[in-house]
Amino acid sequence: MDGESAGLRVSVRVRAGASRPGVGGSYGPGALLVAVAARPVDGAANAAVTEALARAFAVPRSAVELVTGRTGRNKVFRIAGDPATLRDRLAQLLAL
Repeated sequence: MDGESAGLRVSVRVRAGASRPGVGGSYGPGALLVAVAARPVDGAANAAVTEALARAFAVPRSAVELVTGRTGRNKVFRIAGDPATLRDRLAQLLAL
């Protein structure tokens, strides 16, 4: 994860098809765990992860953009907003 002038890039590890969806915890060196019930079919899991991140960071869905990893479990998202606030929230989520 690294800061940007108007947001933050967040490394994410996705668990698609999870029985208990949620955002929190870490995977490896600083990747945020995101579990979604949606299966990775026709972009459904990516849409669910985008929605989950928007809720977790308290930003509109339009502020969350998938940068890399459209077809894999490891993804990078850009979240628009105040970098300091987003970094604080990311630290809280990684600690769960």
